[in-house]
Amino acid sequence: MPRIPYLSSDLHEPPELVAAIRARRGGRLLHLDRILLHSPAFARGWNALLGAVRSDLDLSPRLRELAICAVAVLNGADYEFAHHAPEFLEAGGTQAQLEGVRRMAQEDPAPPLFDAAEVAVLRLTAEMTRRIEVSDATFADVRAALADEQQVVELIGTVAAYNMVSRFLVALNIAPEEGLEK
Repeated sequence: MPRIPYLSSDLHEPPELVAAIRARRGGRLLHLDRILLHSPAFARGWNALLGAVRSDLDLSPRLRELAICAVAVLNGADYEFAHHAPEFLEAGGTQAQLEGVRRMAQEDPAPPLFDAAEVAVLRLTAEMTRRIEVSDATFADVRAALADEQQVVELIGTVAAYNMVSRFLVALNIAPEEGLEK
């Protein structure tokens, strides 16, 4: 059970905010939204930030979703993993890679499951999530793997944003919707 009750799934107030969230979510409110809407101001900012991360970046969707899944595993955020594992697969990731990401808490990701860019993304994600600081070597690998500085900023911003998301989900004990992969 969540630590704060979910608001009703048929919530309609405030109308413009609920409509914007529903539009981003394909017409429904997720458990996360039903907690966030306890604070409309917070929900509004969250929807804008995460909407941009999910749909307005030049960063490869496969690398974005790989980083998000890795954050979820490292922080024990089952909800986040359940929502983003299918997105990673849809973006071209493999089931074997997802299993490799699931083992990240115990072992360092390495080839052959992941190419050099993916390894760089996973190492950056692990360092940012576990220690906050990123080594010069990892940063250099990320810069070499991505097309430009914009994508580097977008990757780091994605990892930072989804660390926020996972901490929120875990602190409030928000459960994945039924029918999603765990």
